[in-house]
Amino acid sequence: MKSGFVNIFGRPNAGKSTLLNALMGEKLAIVSHKVQTTRHRIKAILTSPEYQVIFSDTPGIIEPKYKLHEKMMQAVRGGLEDADVGLLITDAREDPEESNAIFSFLDLKAPAIVVLNKIDAVSPEQISAATRFFKAQSYCSEVIPVSALRHKGIDALLAAIIDLLPEGAAFYEGDDISDLPTKFFVGELIREKIFLLYGEEIPYHATVLVQEYKEKTTLIKIGADIIVQRETQKAIILGEGGKMIRQLGTMARKDIEDFLGSKVFLELFVKVRPKWRDNEMHLREYGY
Repeated sequence: MKSGFVNIFGRPNAGKSTLLNALMGEKLAIVSHKVQTTRHRIKAILTSPEYQVIFSDTPGIIEPKYKLHEKMMQAVRGGLEDADVGLLITDAREDPEESNAIFSFLDLKAPAIVVLNKIDAVSPEQISAATRFFKAQSYCSEVIPVSALRHKGIDALLAAIIDLLPEGAAFYEGDDISDLPTKFFVGELIREKIFLLYGEEIPYHATVLVQEYKEKTTLIKIGADIIVQRETQKAIILGEGGKMIRQLGTMARKDIEDFLGSKVFLELFVKVRPKWRDNEMHLREYGY
């Protein structure tokens, strides 16, 4: 039996969350085309008779501008400390030197696989050049080219991960695929729709707090607060005549029903909490 913690690191929008979902074969981490979608360290448990891999999707590595960013970077540091294997993910379309600077700065002590992502968007020559570049770096044990979105190279990556894992008993029993509560994933699915539906500013000023989760005979009743910083942002979330929040609720409810395998009644409320991203008490309340 092999078991261990495999933590994913990289710049914002390198494809960390898409990679986690591809490795798990299930959507656990929310994704969008906008940077800094991931705010929490999301653990996912992949178990077979031969191995147990505990993956962690960490926030993209950034320079903190306020306390929420600091909390996100604490999650990255935690991932560095307990990793048995590191996945250093880079966008194959970008200059390898830029990712190399970050990977070197991380000073990861565990063996690391460089995951060259989005290979479907570049030429074979670019893949070969990037592979040669990263193989020459001291932190790199192996380079695996993948397209996480198209599930190309995922089997080869998983085989390389298992090869590097230490021998040992499973950390988690049963068939759970995460140690996080269901309410967390419900809140994340709602937050994902905020990233999809609203302009550049709103998603970064908003968070979601699930206040009610009740399993009834025929459905699950969920009540959630969408937290923003200003009244003007609340008006944008609601939209004219409540049009936008109804669209948000419909999209989120469909995804939550798919995730839970049950009918869902979803109520959304918008609350204003000025400067919540810099307020320690609010951040703790919202799970950061």
